[in-house]
Amino acid sequence: MEDTYRHKGMRRKLVNEIRKKGILDENILEAIYRVPRHLFLDSGFLQYAYEDKPFPIGSGQTISQPYTVAFQTELLNLKPGMRILEIGTGSGYQACVLAALNVAVYSIERQKKLYEKARNFLPRLGFDVHLFYGDGYLGLPEKAPFDGVLITAAAPEIPSCLFDQLKPGGVLVSPVGGAEVQTMVRYTKSKSGKIGREKFGSFRFVPLLKEKAND
Repeated sequence: MEDTYRHKGMRRKLVNEIRKKGILDENILEAIYRVPRHLFLDSGFLQYAYEDKPFPIGSGQTISQPYTVAFQTELLNLKPGMRILEIGTGSGYQACVLAALNVAVYSIERQKKLYEKARNFLPRLGFDVHLFYGDGYLGLPEKAPFDGVLITAAAPEIPSCLFDQLKPGGVLVSPVGGAEVQTMVRYTKSKSGKIGREKFGSFRFVPLLKEKAND
């Protein structure tokens, strides 16, 4: 659990790189700086921890590229105190970036090994994230409504129940499409319940798996 001056210096360079790519929200950039990404990776990847690239974390999943984490976070239009549902905890890196922005994070993971790892690891970092094991396609109706929903895997379509769990005025951000390339989409729920849609370019994510959770 070591976070040295060298690590912090590498993280600052990463933040500067992300800023040059177009992320302008200084609160998000500071959150990226605060979260020690190297601690989320296996030791064999430590030398690459602060490159702006995704890396495998086991169970067929990846830790997202930092720029992508920042981009999706920016689309949520966060304000302190908001309640955000994350579909796909994975390593927990994205959830910690959200928590560093002073929002209440509810994160659900269907892979038992990843859920257990995050449940044991995230409290040691000092980030308050509410973790749940289950099927992300169902969301967390018992904790709804949410100000925002963030899906961190490729969804061919968005389950209607996730829109139901959004507050009026809330947003849902997800990569939408097939297995190869997806379009980042922001859905906004009007006060009348109507769903608007905006597209924000192409990305690559692992697929959002449907139905039962896995051990």
